[in-house]
Amino acid sequence: MNNKIKYWFLACRPKTLTGAAVPVMIACACAYADGFLKQDIAILCLLFAFGMQICSNLINDLFDYLKGSDREDRLGPQRACSQGWITPQAMKAGICVSVLVSCMFGLGILYLSLPQLLFKGWELIAVGCCCVVFAYLYTSILSYKGYGDSLVILFFGIVPVCTTYYVQTSVVTLPVFLLSLACGNAIDALLVVNNYRDREQDKISGKNTTVVLFGEKFGSFQYLMSGIIPVSIIFLVYILDRLQVFRCGYISIYEAVVVMIVYLSVHIAAWKKMMGIHKGRQLNQILGRTSLNILIFGILLTLIIINN
Repeated sequence: MNNKIKYWFLACRPKTLTGAAVPVMIACACAYADGFLKQDIAILCLLFAFGMQICSNLINDLFDYLKGSDREDRLGPQRACSQGWITPQAMKAGICVSVLVSCMFGLGILYLSLPQLLFKGWELIAVGCCCVVFAYLYTSILSYKGYGDSLVILFFGIVPVCTTYYVQTSVVTLPVFLLSLACGNAIDALLVVNNYRDREQDKISGKNTTVVLFGEKFGSFQYLMSGIIPVSIIFLVYILDRLQVFRCGYISIYEAVVVMIVYLSVHIAAWKKMMGIHKGRQLNQILGRTSLNILIFGILLTLIIINN
């Protein structure tokens, strides 16, 4: 592989694309269960999510370099700008390209779903603009102020799940919203691992993540809860369905128990491993395991929903 292509590939951080795929999977499963799945729109939603994830990663690479956060004592995977693989000017061009390509996919979604949209497409334009602004503000400002976790839950849970479902059905239901919260909390585990690993370096750099603000023990608890909360929400959806607060039929009690056993087993195993490692570059192992665990969660929940 040509070195330039290799460096751009690494800068896109393909392992993080799990966080883009899982929300779309869950939303499409709900649309399928409700009889509204539109495959062409679903594919475009997935491509848009991938594009915005890559855009966010490139912005993160650039601004952490410009802010001096990627120092020689960095513990995480190597970054393209700090290593000199890609110049800041080239990275800015890459960011522009990723935004434009993502917007093309977004326009495709708008075109295909326009006949059923409630507000003539303006709602999708607003959501798309918010995604682009978020990708910039997250790294450049907000992640330094302790808002990272809230934004991950919003833009890797609520926004992609609800929007992907909405463009296929023209509505957003309470069970879909609840499952979007489950998705966002599960994906937040990736951010927590990063923040836990980098807590000492982030403190020096003035990056006030929740782990820096509230301490190492809070980071440990936060990671553990990023597995417990999604499972709890799945049980809540089942209970509310049985109580006829709404009718969705997405989840049975047996399937909820399967998710609890399988996902919590792998999540708690990763948490114990994280606590055992405690600090240093070895925590990058937990990053990979967490990404895999999120994919397991997404696949399990998707299969359960479409099976009912």
